[in-house]
Amino acid sequence: MGVSTLILAGAATLVVTLGLMAAIRSRFVRGRLAFTAWLLLAFAGLELAATQGWGDVELISALGRLAFVLSIVNLVVVVLVNPWRDHRPSDRFPAIVQDVAVIGVFLVIATILLREQLLATSAVGAVVVGFALQDTLGNFFAGLAIQIEKPFRVGHWISIGGNEGQVQEVTWRATKLRTKDGQFLIVPNSVISKDPILNYSEPTIPTRLEVEVGASYLAPPNDVRAAIHRAIANAALALGDPKPVVIVKGFGGSSIDYAARFWIGDYANDTAAKDQVRTNIWYEFRRANIEIPWPIQIQYTREEEPLRGDHHIEAAARQLSGIDLFSTLAPDACQALARAAKDHLFAAGEAIVRQGERGDSMFVVLRGTVEVVLEPSNQQVAAITSGGFFGEMSLLTGDPRTRTVRAMTDVQVLEVAAGDMRRLVHATVGLVEHITTVVETRRAGLARAEATAAAAAAAHATSPQSLLARIKAFLAV
Repeated sequence: MGVSTLILAGAATLVVTLGLMAAIRSRFVRGRLAFTAWLLLAFAGLELAATQGWGDVELISALGRLAFVLSIVNLVVVVLVNPWRDHRPSDRFPAIVQDVAVIGVFLVIATILLREQLLATSAVGAVVVGFALQDTLGNFFAGLAIQIEKPFRVGHWISIGGNEGQVQEVTWRATKLRTKDGQFLIVPNSVISKDPILNYSEPTIPTRLEVEVGASYLAPPNDVRAAIHRAIANAALALGDPKPVVIVKGFGGSSIDYAARFWIGDYANDTAAKDQVRTNIWYEFRRANIEIPWPIQIQYTREEEPLRGDHHIEAAARQLSGIDLFSTLAPDACQALARAAKDHLFAAGEAIVRQGERGDSMFVVLRGTVEVVLEPSNQQVAAITSGGFFGEMSLLTGDPRTRTVRAMTDVQVLEVAAGDMRRLVHATVGLVEHITTVVETRRAGLARAEATAAAAAAAHATSPQSLLARIKAFLAV
């Protein structure tokens, strides 16, 4: 190829390169094409120097041809293997692989064009480079293997040598991880190539976590499993699908040990998810009277105050007598009802009852605040504070729960069961009629609140006589 023809080819290649830079949106591809353009300008400068007879004409001309060949190789690789609209290199051919391909082809051509000059220094140069850059070359080839095999990608959560982090960047020398503390951990690629890699983001994004807890030997395992499942269901970060699993892990020195295995959608939230599940387990165990035994180390005795002493029952009786539903009861009847009722503690955010579930009890708020929520819109229609009550329709008629009630703060509630209510209405004349009037008034107020909040159409009102008949039928009066 003559000099003039080569110069015309270089000019045509430069025009094509600039046209592609104007047409392609990808910042990565445009950056690589800019390198091609600079190589072509260097080729033009070297050819100009050779034609003017500056320096070693033969060597300058050969270097110009090498610049031209390198520009062509780079142009072809960049245009063929990269997407033209994405701002990232091809997943199949990462930047480091493209660089190796371009350099490999260029070295072959350079060896052919400058064979005599290169052979004289190749042996000595290879030895010097090998000793001086052995660590760098090790990292380079390890990085190349990582890019080709792809054990992880940018954005994946991985663990290497006990260090966890999210992959931010993979370079020729090292891989950059962002830890959960917000710091960068730079791991040389040669270290990564030797250590086992645990990828939390593949083959599936959901990650399974495990929380262990001990329960008393007196608690039936099926009851413990059910309580743990409820605790997981109330954890916002735990996924419902895949389904969680609770197993008996072993029989310990002071407890039966259970493992709760559940899934989360983002490994970055593993600590927060475990915290939610552990917290909910404590509250669920307390409500179900399941003991988490103390570690047995020494023997000691102490007198424990019962969870529901006389002063607790008296306080609950006073709150029962203070609500409209039981305002006509005699003090001894309120005392008996408070003694028979169950005392529960719920954490903030836990659902006390869920819309659509069957129930035969009501709840009186002793401490804290709860919200009444309409599903599935999750619209709050009411907030109930200390002294308020909810769930009376399920208690009196056996109807499914019509609303979800969730604790807004840590809440202590008193649960009154239908069996206790039956005994009470049989022993108290006129109580059913009084309760019917109170419930009707309450239902009308709730319907007005829902209409105001635009959460749903006004609840269909049932006539007092019809409601009275349903209550009497359910309570067998």
